[in-house]
Amino acid sequence: MYAIIVTGGKQYKVSEGDVIFVEKLEAQEGSEYTFDQVLAVSGEEGLVVGKPTVAGATVKANVVKNGKNKKIYVFKYKSKKNEKKKIGHRQPYTKVQITTINA
Repeated sequence: MYAIIVTGGKQYKVSEGDVIFVEKLEAQEGSEYTFDQVLAVSGEEGLVVGKPTVAGATVKANVVKNGKNKKIYVFKYKSKKNEKKKIGHRQPYTKVQITTINA
């Protein structure tokens, strides 16, 4: 059984027990989070696709960790103008473990 959920503007295909990294959620470590935007659910009775979401379907997950990714560097440069800028960015994330899929 799997489900396709939307969070942080991205879509994820998840099954029970999966550990995924999503955009930062407003949830504390160790708490439970419910994803209510479920686009599709596949189970014993087949694939159910929502219009745009499946009514009454939720995916519950435990928040494992909040953190930041590795630093990436953005370098802006204009030739012949002696203009350059180097900045770094660390994207925050939330690591969650999927516990149940309710369809």
